[in-house]
Amino acid sequence: MNYTELTLTLAPDYADILIAELAELGFESFVETDEGLNAYIMEPDFDEGAVRDVIAKYADQTAIAYTVTSLEKRNWNAEWEQSYQPIEVAQTVRVRASFHEPDRSDGPAPFRYDLVINPKMSFGTGHHETTAMMLEHQLGIDHAGKGVLDVGSGTGILAILAARMGAAHVLAFDIEEWAVENAQENAGLNDCSQIRVFQGTIADVDTRSRFDIVLANINRNVLLAEIPTYAGLMREGGQLLVSGFYEHDAIDIERKAKEAGLTPVRGMAINGWCSLVYKRQEK
Repeated sequence: MNYTELTLTLAPDYADILIAELAELGFESFVETDEGLNAYIMEPDFDEGAVRDVIAKYADQTAIAYTVTSLEKRNWNAEWEQSYQPIEVAQTVRVRASFHEPDRSDGPAPFRYDLVINPKMSFGTGHHETTAMMLEHQLGIDHAGKGVLDVGSGTGILAILAARMGAAHVLAFDIEEWAVENAQENAGLNDCSQIRVFQGTIADVDTRSRFDIVLANINRNVLLAEIPTYAGLMREGGQLLVSGFYEHDAIDIERKAKEAGLTPVRGMAINGWCSLVYKRQEK
């Protein structure tokens, strides 16, 4: 059966929103591009009118253009496997799919953490700059015995590294059911029984809970709205790691974090993308 490719040109801040909206329409997979987003759905399930309705919802907020292309039947899994290559972060983490061979380096310093991530429809394999920066920041933080919250977990890659680094318990959530299932599967592949994943939003996290580390790789708008909530869920001395925004948006993130009583610790930027670490001071 043929697939329909929907090519969207839009601002990066709206990619996650459109992914969520299109997933509700039955789109099965997504690829973020420099221009915006490509989404794929089986041809009989494609409803252009429904797509136009979704785009119209955001017309007064941002410009979105789209084109539609019919694609011949392909072996999508084979193409994905060909394009998904293992990546390395800070010479310490190797991220691979289950069809890749484990790290069998005979060198003096094989990778300390060999993570198995099958992304399916979810994002977060470490290939994007924002995820890679979050992983690198995590490597500089002691996770042993800590409580960790992973906001918008996607594949669960950040939660999995936290667990592999010794976190006592990790709570992760995502708004999409298929992302939750994917994160649960990946947690199983990595033998991370201390990870619990649920479908929902930050509003569904018990306000009495307290975490030592909060991981939030989302986007500028969500971060600006939710940073005060993250701060309220952090223990004294806890750390917040954020990414998913451009360098020019960092000033807004910094302002919101300061208002929430958080102190900057370090930052990183790659190809225009930014990631920041904050700490809740001890009284």
